[in-house]
Amino acid sequence: MPVNFDRAFGIHDDALLLFERRNQLITENIVNTDTPDYKARDIDFETILKNSQAQSVVLKRSHQNHINPNQQAYSEEIQYREVEQSAADGNTVDLQKEKAIFAENTIRYQVGLQILSRKISGLKSAFKGE
Repeated sequence: MPVNFDRAFGIHDDALLLFERRNQLITENIVNTDTPDYKARDIDFETILKNSQAQSVVLKRSHQNHINPNQQAYSEEIQYREVEQSAADGNTVDLQKEKAIFAENTIRYQVGLQILSRKISGLKSAFKGE
């Protein structure tokens, strides 16, 4: 009997990938704090998560050179952050806000890791018969 681990982990593995991608974007924002005309970017976590839950169809590649339809880059979900006050050089990065968002996103990532770790521990116990 084949085991479907996609159902076992729920949305948590997708959420971890999304948290990771968001941290990359926030890091890019922080690095470009002094870059003229740089626009702060972010992703709408809730929208992406809702869209991923709505996609219940699993696509398969018919040839190895085809693009993997299940690979999610989230590039189409990247948006420019709303600006409260831009700098004279056109830069829209608010360093304090970016640091706060980065810290919050990192905590969420760690919580997601803990949830997955507990799920894996539970599966291991079930396979061992404990």
